[in-house]
Amino acid sequence: MLSRQDLVQLQSQHPDYRMELVDGQVRVMSPSGYESDEVAVRFTVQLWNWVDPRRLGRVTGSSAGFDLPELGVRAPDASFVTAERLRRAPRSFAQLVPDLMVEVKSPTDSIEALEAKILRFLELGAKVGILINPEDETVKLYRLNQATESLTSADLLSVPELLPGWEVRVADLWSPVFE
Repeated sequence: MLSRQDLVQLQSQHPDYRMELVDGQVRVMSPSGYESDEVAVRFTVQLWNWVDPRRLGRVTGSSAGFDLPELGVRAPDASFVTAERLRRAPRSFAQLVPDLMVEVKSPTDSIEALEAKILRFLELGAKVGILINPEDETVKLYRLNQATESLTSADLLSVPELLPGWEVRVADLWSPVFE
């Protein structure tokens, strides 16, 4: 079983690899598909553009690791932590659970594994988990002990309990087709 310190050392020796520590095992994360990363960036930009001018908290992408009790070091595709909970950005992994965590399905991901990751974050204290699936152009919102909310391109995505007033058209998340 490897420790968090082992992960830090491995990461410093191999800075080009994204790694997570799960159940004492280091997982090297493969690059995501182009489309899924573009969707993750589009979501993150929409979130950042709302959060930053209002100084509501911190928005990060897929390289920001969270050192979670019972789970190891995990990195969602996007995350948000309120300013009250994380007043200063840590130099290393954040020692808390993000308030909002987002996973974007890439071609090599399984929906079941992504849902399990989201549910585990919720059990540890995340308020909302979002699964974005570019393959079928759906978005699912997860909240602990609540029914999953499913959205399509015709819907607006909002997270009022964390980001009052923020809305994004789901259709605006998808990769455009240039003609």
